[in-house]
Amino acid sequence: MNNDPLANVLSTLVNAEKIGKKECLVWPASKIIMKILDIMKDHKYIGNYEVIDNGRGGEIKVMLSGKMNNCRVIKPRLPVTKGGFEKFEKRYLPAKDFGIIIVSTSKGIMIHNEAKEKGLGGTLIAYVY
Repeated sequence: MNNDPLANVLSTLVNAEKIGKKECLVWPASKIIMKILDIMKDHKYIGNYEVIDNGRGGEIKVMLSGKMNNCRVIKPRLPVTKGGFEKFEKRYLPAKDFGIIIVSTSKGIMIHNEAKEKGLGGTLIAYVY
């Protein structure tokens, strides 16, 4: 039983990346996982992905690009105010302007830089660099 499907997906991606695979299969397929994969694809951490309906929650075939060093969920899901991103950037990212923190806001899931520009706070979900 999956307690945290997002954590399982991200650890599968990072493990496949570390051993040099070109693609990997992750499950289950959910809207939140696909939105996070879209953000990672937009920032070139992964290539394309394809959703496969297997009748049991779905699977996602992800093409890896070889550019991801680390990728983890943030547990517990910490709340952040619109001015409090800098503390978490220092905690989770190795350097300034290197990597992204994925945040769930009232306007949807986005990266921390976009949330800062829009003046939104939210809940921290994951980080990628």
